[in-house]
Amino acid sequence: MRLLHTSDWHLGRSFHRVSLLDAQRAFLAHLVATVRDRDVDAVLVAGDVYDRAVPPLAAVELYDSALHALADLGVPTVMISGNHDSARRLGVGAGLMDRAGIHLRTDPVTCDRPVVLHDPHGDVAVYGLPYLEPALVREEIGAERADHAAVLGAAADRVRADLAARPAGTRGVVLAHAFVTGAAPCDSERDITAGGVASVPAAIFDGIHYTALGHLHGCQTVTERIRYSGSPLAYSFSEEHHRKSMWLIDLGAGGEIAAERLDTPVPRRLARLRGRLEDLLADPAHEPHTGAWVEATLTDPVRPYEPMAALAKRFPHILSLGFDPDDRGDDPVASYARRLAGRDDQQTAEDFVAHVRGSEPDPHERLVLREAFDAVRAAAATAERD
Repeated sequence: MRLLHTSDWHLGRSFHRVSLLDAQRAFLAHLVATVRDRDVDAVLVAGDVYDRAVPPLAAVELYDSALHALADLGVPTVMISGNHDSARRLGVGAGLMDRAGIHLRTDPVTCDRPVVLHDPHGDVAVYGLPYLEPALVREEIGAERADHAAVLGAAADRVRADLAARPAGTRGVVLAHAFVTGAAPCDSERDITAGGVASVPAAIFDGIHYTALGHLHGCQTVTERIRYSGSPLAYSFSEEHHRKSMWLIDLGAGGEIAAERLDTPVPRRLARLRGRLEDLLADPAHEPHTGAWVEATLTDPVRPYEPMAALAKRFPHILSLGFDPDDRGDDPVASYARRLAGRDDQQTAEDFVAHVRGSEPDPHERLVLREAFDAVRAAAATAERD
């Protein structure tokens, strides 16, 4: 059986101030053409279909047209909700869409009810595990703790139990939206830390023939049977060196995997440039980047006059401008920014307590902070879900 694995469309998202709607339309046209031209048997969309819980109308219309195009090909599509989606909104009409071969899986309780596909070698059971917010789904999924490993592990246990009860030789495929330990994140993904931990071990998916992951925007292979397709487009300058793609997976009679990486259309290259304004404007080495979307970081010791206007003459698609002087001296703002770089909310809060009080928070205080952040995250997820 030939599967096309994609995820993280983020329909409705812009890149800084530039709308990506046309680029997303081009990607979806490319996806449909790939399904047709490469004889794909099923499409797997591993979450974050939209960029936010209430997407703009243009994004909804683009989603609707893509589903119609896939349904017209007669190729089943299995889709789960991600942490950016509103599961309830995305799941509206799921029963009716099933009849057209579009299978939406947004309810955690139904994670062990697969879409059963068939090929000459037997059945392929495709299980959709939507994004599981630990504080919201712990009880309904039967998890022991409110963290990602516990809730995803409980869901995977239910999947394995159902798969074991099916006819011998049934192959199992899982879609999940999570951060698996060992994979590489980037700046454009929303933090999903819960209980102080964001990632889950790959062993959670043991016994599954293929796991199609979403959430991380870089295409990567965790194991031969566990892969991220990554986002089809770049959504931050941290993805400058990403090769955007989808996975074409051939699932053999005994569950063997053959994977081919298929590139997706690139609307415009990205470039991160750093240096003094005079050098960025004159250095011939930067000539290949004049047509790219540019993020420039100026290292001049004194902020130049109207640098954006000057840079735009050479780089007409410049989108972001930052300042990081070579000689910062004792600039307190700069040193504070350096201290915060790469630190999550929990670490920043703990640093603040230590700074104000003069001593690090003790284990109980760390737990209080963690529970507070988890409660805020759960409240935000509840608001989106409602």
